[in-house]
Amino acid sequence: MNSAVLALALMLPSLSFSAGTTEHAEEAGAVHWGRILDTALASSAQTGKPVFALFQEIPGCAGCRQFGREVMSHPLIVEAVETEFIPLLIHNNKPGRDTEVLQRFGEPAWNYQVVRFFNAQAQDIISRKDQVWDAGGIAERMVAALTEAKRPVPAYLKLLAAEHSPRLKQAVLAMYCFWTGEMELGRIDGVITTEAGFMDGKEVTLVRYDPQLISLPQLIAAAEKVECAHAVYVAAAELPAARTMKLKVGTISGYRAAPKSEQKKQISGTAAEKLTLDPGQATKVNAWIRTDPAKALPFLTKSQQAQLKGGA
Repeated sequence: MNSAVLALALMLPSLSFSAGTTEHAEEAGAVHWGRILDTALASSAQTGKPVFALFQEIPGCAGCRQFGREVMSHPLIVEAVETEFIPLLIHNNKPGRDTEVLQRFGEPAWNYQVVRFFNAQAQDIISRKDQVWDAGGIAERMVAALTEAKRPVPAYLKLLAAEHSPRLKQAVLAMYCFWTGEMELGRIDGVITTEAGFMDGKEVTLVRYDPQLISLPQLIAAAEKVECAHAVYVAAAELPAARTMKLKVGTISGYRAAPKSEQKKQISGTAAEKLTLDPGQATKVNAWIRTDPAKALPFLTKSQQAQLKGGA
């Protein structure tokens, strides 16, 4: 290979990268990013999908790298960004095109990561917000942006946001078999996660629920209908609400989780057993996979659904 050809060959990777549509720096996570604003906006106009714009320091500090590893590499976040949005990465510490974009949107240089959601006219769909640096917070804002844009919101993304919500409460319900408890209680709207366990000498299911979707009395009533509320244990502050029911009621004390082999038993032996599921996903899939698999599918990403069908 002569020197001219060699020089051209060495230049090609950098030329491709400068105009490229993907980036795999640790700070950027596992998402396949676009890098050109106008291209992203054009794609948004064509598809109707909002632009998911990450303003990030690359190379960045330890916090930036952690955000890339833990949030932008979370499998559910990655798939949601790539399928429901137009991904766009802007370096906040580079001259040229990146600096022009920072100036256009009033973003500070050398800043911590910020995620913004734009429509095809480069307008914020929801208000800009600093210091949203965890998967639950990013998922919650993704849900808000899709809702505001009148786009479908995947059930798995709603679950991810709910799992990390500070408003979640928990209750422990006793029943004759916690395998049944996890299945039946996991079907209740507003129940986000379940866990099989033991307390007060009984098999129980620990439930984390969203009080904005279901109240404690409603949860207990729904559990009674499926014979999964022989006794109810809640936080001390929740006792007044729980005592409106004609059941044994007490505070949560001495609870211990059952072994991993006893958790989500309905999934065991099905094609879903091979999937890597988030806790909320596992709860809902476990609830439906044996009796009505079609109801489990919305809680899976498209790639998980394909994997499930391939393993069926």
